[in-house]
Amino acid sequence: MKAFSSRLSRRTFLKQNSMAGLGVALASSSVAGLPVIGSKAAQVPAILGGPSAWAEVKWPVWPQWNPATDEKQVLEVLRSGIWSRAEVVTQFEKEWAAALGVKRCLAVVNGTNALVTAINQLGIQAGDEVLVPPYTFIASVSSILSNGAMPVFVDIDAETFQIDPAKIEAKITPRTKAILAVHILGLPVDMDRVMAIAKKHKLLVIEDACQAHLAEYDKKKVGTIGDAGCFSFQNSKNLPIGEGGAIVSNNDHFIDLCFSYTNFGNPYGSAVGAVSTGSIMQGTKLRFSEYQAAIGIAQLKRLDAQTTTRNENAEFLKSLIKDISGIVPYKLYDKVTRGAFHLFPFRYQKEGFKGLPREAFLNALKAEGVPCSSGYTPLNTQPYLKDTFESENYKRMYPKEMLDINKYDEANKCPVNDKVCSEAVWFTQNMLLGTKDDMKAIASAIEKIHNNVDKIKTLGQK
Repeated sequence: MKAFSSRLSRRTFLKQNSMAGLGVALASSSVAGLPVIGSKAAQVPAILGGPSAWAEVKWPVWPQWNPATDEKQVLEVLRSGIWSRAEVVTQFEKEWAAALGVKRCLAVVNGTNALVTAINQLGIQAGDEVLVPPYTFIASVSSILSNGAMPVFVDIDAETFQIDPAKIEAKITPRTKAILAVHILGLPVDMDRVMAIAKKHKLLVIEDACQAHLAEYDKKKVGTIGDAGCFSFQNSKNLPIGEGGAIVSNNDHFIDLCFSYTNFGNPYGSAVGAVSTGSIMQGTKLRFSEYQAAIGIAQLKRLDAQTTTRNENAEFLKSLIKDISGIVPYKLYDKVTRGAFHLFPFRYQKEGFKGLPREAFLNALKAEGVPCSSGYTPLNTQPYLKDTFESENYKRMYPKEMLDINKYDEANKCPVNDKVCSEAVWFTQNMLLGTKDDMKAIASAIEKIHNNVDKIKTLGQK
């Protein structure tokens, strides 16, 4: 069988990825000595009628799959008839733990339930508060609410997109039980400061590393620094399995409890699905399957090399665009030794583009052929919180004043996050698996838009 093609057409990319309608072109540019296309027509942005040099660009396909090397174990599992959790899941857990340098790993159905389980088995429940940043996917917060606890939002550092350690202690109360450190976008949190605050106030630290596979802080893999680390293997993630997740820890007892919780509360070590052992706790069923594990083992073989490529291209692209007025790329903390770059983020400040709105900038990029997105909206002000607080369960668990959504909103304002949500632009991780020329083309397209901003602005006036 033929090996996978690592590139795909823009049309196919848009069909396969949820961040659709995105698209950036190799264009005339003065950025960092980038190549200049000779014809005047080529220097006209596509949104103004110029040619889109990347109209048929082939971005690296995601997820990647090589039938020749990847399918042997998957087919063996399928033909065996043993599809529920067994030896292959255990193999994947051992390999993922070894890749992270951590003692134990438990694979579960998805990253969300990895978080739910870790929070549950660390004893966080009704009445407890968990500090969490607002710049994250909703699963970070829904996992707290699913356990009956109360999320308390801590504003972010605009330069790094991460929870701001300087703002954590002001949010600690006698109810605070844990800090959920979310390595969002695959960029590590300042873990030295978070761990120091946690130690001072006797708080647990759970790392949401769902977007941060193989990222490192001070040469330690994120997810292995706190009390527990959680990962996602959803289809868009850097280690894609379709769906899946994992909890990692150096605490044997904790992982044993998590195993029991995800296996109907049966004792750790009892047979999967056994009905004769009896349950030792209230649990549920979140078990991983054998064929998922086989896919994960295949994907894991190329993750390290892909992570290196993403880091090299992210740094190169950052160097090309950092001096463009209005473009403010991500910043890594000094002790970050490796990023995962599930997303490449920068802030778009319209003042540097003569007031051109971000949406117009994104549309111009799409016309050129580069996938892009505006990213998250503020998570601390969305209706799901009011809906939860009005549930009968929360009314029984909390005093009325704690469920006053207006007071809650006032106490959980995050103005820096609000501004970042209005400025952010993302490129997806598979783009960073492209070539250096691809990175130059992205930068060239941004510069072409910058150079023609006056004419682009007139589009919205017609």
